[in-house]
Amino acid sequence: MNKTKLAVIDGETLMDMRLPPTKFCIDQILPQGVAMISGAPKVGKSWLMLDWTIRIAKGEEVWNFKTTKGTTLYLCLEDNWNRVQNRLFDVTDEAPSNAFFAISSCSIADGLLEQIEGFVSLYPDTVLVTIDTFQMIRNADKDTSYSNDYQEIEKLKVLADKLQITILLVHHLRKQGDSDPLNKISGTTGISGALDTTLILDRSNRNQKNAKLICTGRDIEDRELELNFSKDTHTWDLVSDSIENPESLLPEEISQLIAYMKQIYLYVGSNSEFAKDFSSFCGNEINPSALKRLMNKYRFELEENEVYFRSSRSNGKRFLNIRYKPDSDESDVSDAEFSGVKNAVNLVPVVPVYESG
Repeated sequence: MNKTKLAVIDGETLMDMRLPPTKFCIDQILPQGVAMISGAPKVGKSWLMLDWTIRIAKGEEVWNFKTTKGTTLYLCLEDNWNRVQNRLFDVTDEAPSNAFFAISSCSIADGLLEQIEGFVSLYPDTVLVTIDTFQMIRNADKDTSYSNDYQEIEKLKVLADKLQITILLVHHLRKQGDSDPLNKISGTTGISGALDTTLILDRSNRNQKNAKLICTGRDIEDRELELNFSKDTHTWDLVSDSIENPESLLPEEISQLIAYMKQIYLYVGSNSEFAKDFSSFCGNEINPSALKRLMNKYRFELEENEVYFRSSRSNGKRFLNIRYKPDSDESDVSDAEFSGVKNAVNLVPVVPVYESG
């Protein structure tokens, strides 16, 4: 009996691959994939979701976080059109034409996935589909086992990854408390285990205006946002963030590498020789493997600063072709320019000349 072979890739090749960065609807908070926001009934989840739906469609910031502008779809499955309209009147002066709403849909078992895929085919710039609430699209005939909970989320995750969008589910918390916020989510741990991102809007007293938005996930850093609900604007305002948000800075080695390449423009040769020369420039010894790892990790940041590189291996040695090319982008740096790395010792860079040892 023939068995399907595993699709595998070796670690060295994987580290050198030019993979696209994770996409975010809301920078640092809501990445592509399946996310869930949970909270007690009437705590203000739907107000927050409506605000996000409008802001992302407009490309406006959510608090101090950038958003990716695109079409949004909000399934308000526990509401009617009057209620949705009145809430829109409360949160915005002008609803954008690329923010769409629906008050009914199929369940996961009866065609919801096809409905979402059909919508995205009509609006290919879709970035966010919000489903309020998760319970409304579940199969009522299925048991609430770990396996079933996980499988339902997994089906939505496969769709989100296929369409390269964020699917955001609105869900409830258990009535009983728990020291671990993830254990407050209604259902088994199969739900939280399958999610890419988990958000919990939690406040101990419904009359309190303040709440915490607890954020955790595979592609975000754990954080707690202190929020305040404004009855005037019906929106949640940011009070404080457990993580300070200065403008992200590149590691010192990468900043120095950019400066170095602006000075020499081009290098073709062995990794070890480049690390040696670069260490001399920095006045600090840098291991070739550690330097290469940083370059792979910050590849897109280097390209934003017009520094491009390719790697190869020949006769057991690693070779590097790295160049500073102003007023360019990756597509402008042709494969021809990077050809011949295996015979790098025979190549003559423009300025200055470096030969591999």
